[in-house]
Amino acid sequence: MDYRSKLLAAQQRNHSWLCVGLDPNPSQMPTGIGIADFCAAIVEATADLVCAIKPNLAHFLAHGSEGIRALETALSSVPADLPVTLDAKVGDIGSTQRMYGEAAFTRWGVDAMTVSPYIGDDAVAPLLESFPGKGLYIVCRSSNPAAPRFQDHPGASPKLYEAVAQAAVGWAEAYPDSLVGLVVGATHPQELADLRQQAPRQPFLIPGVGAQDGDLQNAVKHGATLDGIGPLINASRAIMGASTGADFVEAARQAAERYRDEINGWRGN
Repeated sequence: MDYRSKLLAAQQRNHSWLCVGLDPNPSQMPTGIGIADFCAAIVEATADLVCAIKPNLAHFLAHGSEGIRALETALSSVPADLPVTLDAKVGDIGSTQRMYGEAAFTRWGVDAMTVSPYIGDDAVAPLLESFPGKGLYIVCRSSNPAAPRFQDHPGASPKLYEAVAQAAVGWAEAYPDSLVGLVVGATHPQELADLRQQAPRQPFLIPGVGAQDGDLQNAVKHGATLDGIGPLINASRAIMGASTGADFVEAARQAAERYRDEINGWRGN
């Protein structure tokens, strides 16, 4: 099943636009549990409440070979019908970028990944050509406070994030078998609304909800595409770190359920 179909099926089956991010940080985890078991427990606790799982590669690489084994354990715990987006934000030239794709899509079997487009088409086209049916979320308007320095550079026309959105529309038209989406932070509600107008068919991965206090209502309002693909509204620390005690599994599930229900409440409105 291609990523588009898998994502739509999960969103409909679980009635959810919530994505749980796996960003394991030992200082924010219960004592006495490894990151592999911790992540697997979070996945198991939330799998029927979310539309996707999003492991952040850096949080696993930081632990070296042990972290890579933990990532593979976490990935093996994800149900086969629940899509996985690897958050790596890779952006390199053709042959190297293909190797990132080989690792993500072939070695680890994920369904989508995040990509930085700063060096241009060479960061995107090789993945679309070599791995049809997968998903790419192009970093467009990120959620961090310093994002405007380059993405919204004063005097630029179009602004960098607008140029990225325009390029994504073109990539999606050129490679219709794959899904080309955009990373757009909930912390920039006006830009999110504008980008939905500029790229009406590009699915959004929306970080910034939860610990970064992004605008959830606006993320829901402008999240879905013209043809009904819902966004991945990501929450990481707010779910994984809901408790650092022995009740962390229950706390994570309760937090995920609250977010899913709040999202669905805004969808209903």
